[in-house]
Amino acid sequence: MQWLIAQWPRGEDEPVKYWVSNLPADILARDPVRLAKLRWRIEHNYRELKTILDLGSEGGSFTGWHRHLTLVTAAHLFLTEQRSCPKIPARA
Repeated sequence: MQWLIAQWPRGEDEPVKYWVSNLPADILARDPVRLAKLRWRIEHNYRELKTILDLGSEGGSFTGWHRHLTLVTAAHLFLTEQRSCPKIPARA
């Protein structure tokens, strides 16, 4: 089975985005939509890793690169957790 998902905002004459998928026929209709929209979050995370957390810098050795990647990943997890927990007040 093939899925064709179209994003068609109210007031628009035609859809603005399309996604094609080969997910199983017995999947709920909301799941392909959720997965299609998840791409934005992945691109945002990657951009944040590259710009804010400096993922692009390379170490001089595999060990240095591995340590850098580990620290960047831990920092990204920390930032994501901070955003997902609104009970923690922001610092002034």
